[in-house]
Amino acid sequence: MGILRVIGIGPGSIENMSVRAIKGIEESDIIVGYTKYIDMIKELINDKEVHSTGMMGEEARCREALELSKEKNVALISTGDSGIYGMAGLILEMKTDENVEIIPGITASSSAGSIVGAPLMHDNCNISLSDLMTPYEDIKKRVRLAAEGDFVISLYNPKSKGRDKYLGECMEIIKEFRKDSTPVAVVRNALREGQSYTLCEIKDFNDEIVDMMSIVIIGNSKSFLKDGCFITPRGYSNKKRDAIK
Repeated sequence: MGILRVIGIGPGSIENMSVRAIKGIEESDIIVGYTKYIDMIKELINDKEVHSTGMMGEEARCREALELSKEKNVALISTGDSGIYGMAGLILEMKTDENVEIIPGITASSSAGSIVGAPLMHDNCNISLSDLMTPYEDIKKRVRLAAEGDFVISLYNPKSKGRDKYLGECMEIIKEFRKDSTPVAVVRNALREGQSYTLCEIKDFNDEIVDMMSIVIIGNSKSFLKDGCFITPRGYSNKKRDAIK
């Protein structure tokens, strides 16, 4: 029996992949994944056997990877972290006696955060605005509770042609719990070709610059902008003052 490695390739640039992820691909006989993601790592594939599928073929892709791993070593790739909106969960749900290894990668919020400063320094959460797997009413509830709980919020899958209103509606919910000066970052193609970003205060946020290649990060009540950087303080200065007292 072979092994199925479910690999998070990070944002899609080789230099931002882990050594373990690269090694896992190199040691695999077969690469399985969404066509666009396979193109991102084509320089690592060389003459390996490739099984690529289009968008929305996740279950078939996982089923094929599991079957192939019964005889050969297989790498099933996801962008970001394979365990955060990736294929790891579905593989573990579907597996029977196959040998599976989960290899993590840099998720989108971490990639985007590194570009704009240090927005994730305190408690934070990721929320996908895609309603393909989750009812929109549940998404809005999670956004409201995260905003009320003062979490830094990273919005994945923020906007598409079929969901052009969700982001604006969710931002209005968040505004109920945030001051006008709260920082917001929109990062597109984080840590890969075509990277760009915009920093603004929540009162000036315009969702027209957002698409499905973007991630949106909204600060908490303590977040601020300084010298072009988005910072959420961890509280070290307060701890130091308390120690002096």
